[in-house]
Amino acid sequence: MNLAAGVEGSNSTLNIIIFLVFVAITLVIVFRASRNTKTASDYYAAGRAFTGPQNGIAISGDYLSAASFLGIAGAIAINGYDGFLYSIGFLVAWLVALLLVAELLRNTGKFTMGDVLAFRMKQTPVRAAAAISTLIVSFFYLLAQMAGAGGLVNLLLGISGEAGQDVVIAVVGVIMILYVLIGGMKGTTWVQIIKAALLIVGAFAMTLWVLGKYGFNLSSLFQAAVDKGGKGGAALLDPGKQYGKTGTTKLDFLSLGVALVLGTAGLPHVLMRFYTVPTARDARRSVVWAIVLIGVFYLFTLVLGYGAGALVGPDKISKAPGTTNAAAPLLALELGGPVLLGFISAVAFATILAVVAGLTITASASFAHDVYASVLKKGQISTGGEVRVARITALVIGALAIAGGILAKSQNVAFLVALAFAVAASANLPTILYSLFWKRFNTQGALWSIYGGLVVTIVLIVFSPAVSGKPVDAKTGKSASMLQGVDFHWFPLDNPGLVSIPAAFLLGWLGTVLSKERNPAKYAEMEVRALTGAGAEKAVAH
Repeated sequence: MNLAAGVEGSNSTLNIIIFLVFVAITLVIVFRASRNTKTASDYYAAGRAFTGPQNGIAISGDYLSAASFLGIAGAIAINGYDGFLYSIGFLVAWLVALLLVAELLRNTGKFTMGDVLAFRMKQTPVRAAAAISTLIVSFFYLLAQMAGAGGLVNLLLGISGEAGQDVVIAVVGVIMILYVLIGGMKGTTWVQIIKAALLIVGAFAMTLWVLGKYGFNLSSLFQAAVDKGGKGGAALLDPGKQYGKTGTTKLDFLSLGVALVLGTAGLPHVLMRFYTVPTARDARRSVVWAIVLIGVFYLFTLVLGYGAGALVGPDKISKAPGTTNAAAPLLALELGGPVLLGFISAVAFATILAVVAGLTITASASFAHDVYASVLKKGQISTGGEVRVARITALVIGALAIAGGILAKSQNVAFLVALAFAVAASANLPTILYSLFWKRFNTQGALWSIYGGLVVTIVLIVFSPAVSGKPVDAKTGKSASMLQGVDFHWFPLDNPGLVSIPAAFLLGWLGTVLSKERNPAKYAEMEVRALTGAGAEKAVAH
């Protein structure tokens, strides 16, 4: 492992100090929060003690991940207009979550998505399916965060070489596991609140700084990005630089858009946040706060992305550790030197740690609560035993995340998150919407839509150009696919959402109509609870 000077102009020693100070402060917060973590409700749902605004800030912290800060800024710097479409898709997705899912889910469930699905269906098969789906979606999302962490800390600490990058990803994974094992949801939530505040303030300061360099004139900024982009610079302002070259790439863009807009309402770690508030009203307020904060932040990414293109340039970004994911830190270095680079990188690292911790606790809670406690032990287990199983599961998930992050470290994190959104939109969203709104929906329909959506999506991803078969880039000598030197793809689109999401809805409908199972009384009870909240608090207390 080579500990080099890092990016030219940066100060590795200063970066390491800022990095260690941040980790130390957040670990102290997690330790303090852990003192009150005694029951399953404390560990999974933070004792339902957070207000709507607090939870909204935490949701924005959960959602403004490495993809939002690192991936989107890099995508805009390199691809301009097409890169900003990630921001649009991620933001519009929250309207789906607010209007269709947030309040109804909070009223109906207890800790996990499996609680909602099992309310009116057979417990064992549905909970097992919900847990498997949660684990797979969380794993895909974890890939993105770990890949971002590797590139970011390489940039921050000046670590070069394949082995060095792998060690960095492993260290990030270990710290994340500590957060989850010690603090549970309460500790994780406080880290997310602090991180969201730092991220939004940091991005706001950088946005003002960039605009100030161009007389607070967006047109001047865009023109500077075009000029710095060389031959392809003019294409930064028009649609199609990344997705408009062929009919296939246009379809790929449509597929990406569908996955982004529908994926949020199926993300398990976002859904689980609705249970950390005491009432359905607070769940609604959470989402409104989150939409405002996330919307403002995505406006900042437009300026940061074009600012990186104008002040740093696409060539320098492409050659940096982490490639496109390095655009925002490189812009910070250009603006404020080593001190601002250290601060922004530490904030981005906090972003990754908080999101990874939230994902891990969601996945471990789903396994412990839905599979171990409800299916294997039939509810005959103490809360302490259930939390212990959740912590063991977190260790396993952390190890898998480290391995996957090492494999995917060269990918753009916004693109990797889009794959997670496609899996969530295909496997989870159809089942959730059918459960909440379709009276005839039954166990077989739920199993067909979850397992069918998972299988279709994962098969299409594995055999897509995202995994193998993309041509080798002349500048880097590497393919943009995850696996180098092989080609077994037959599905033409990078993102499978355009095919997998309709397929999952269709499978859910087909499985339902082919089954004779009906339970209208249970659906009526669920409908009343979902819409009014009647009985929800009793179920939670129980």
